Amino acid sequence: MKVKYLGQQSIHDLNSYSADFLDSIERNNHHLDDFFGLDYWNAYEFSYLNSKNLPVIETLEIKISMHSKLTVESKSLKLYLASFYNKKFNNPSRAYQLIQQDLSKLLDSTVSVRKLNKFDSAPNSSLITRFKTKIPKNKVIRFEGFRSICPVTSQPDWGNIYIHSASDSLDPKKLAKFLKSYRTKGDFHEACIESIFTCLRKDFEIQDLTVYGKFLRRGGIDINPMRSTSRKMFFKNFRDFNQ
Repeated sequence: MKVKYLGQQSIHDLNSYSADFLDSIERNNHHLDDFFGLDYWNAYEFSYLNSKNLPVIETLEIKISMHSKLTVESKSLKLYLASFYNKKFNNPSRAYQLIQQDLSKLLDSTVSVRKLNKFDSAPNSSLITRFKTKIPKNKVIRFEGFRSICPVTSQPDWGNIYIHSASDSLDPKKLAKFLKSYRTKGDFHEACIESIFTCLRKDFEIQDLTVYGKFLRRGGIDINPMRSTSRKMFFKNFRDFNQ
């Protein structure tokens, strides 16, 4: 996999907006064609000039379908958004529309972009360790301190994993051991969640399942993939950390 910026030490001229900063990565999730999901990207450091030529800073929510053949590379998105800081918009919606247009073109897929004024409420959940035997069905469970390794930089990524299922076949000890096995594996957030989703369905024989990864942000952006057997997404875009 060749990327423009990730893992590269170089100086970039961010004084003017340019869509050329954007870079894409090919997904490898063809085995998930029968399932559903999306990736919530929250960009906390988006700034531009308003109609009075004054700087504003906002948080953006970017939604990308799991079925897009490509996804955006995170460092390139950071540089791209940073290039807006000196660009003037009399109407803020024009900025969001421009980003949506550039990303949709890059990924050859419809991307949704909006200003995020308020996060959704976090679901009621219980730690996996709370249960001694089987986890009751329809219970939202949370595994804290999930760790994986970036395959390009070899740096650790951290997050919490949320799981919901209508099955009561989840063994908490087996599940915790399985999720801990990712602590030295190198993969992107999306690939980790897809791997967890696939393995749980196969090894635990679960027919109704949603897996959601809430990752700590890096470079002002957090990436939160969700994969599900249901077209209707069980989880919303909630905030999980004091960040």
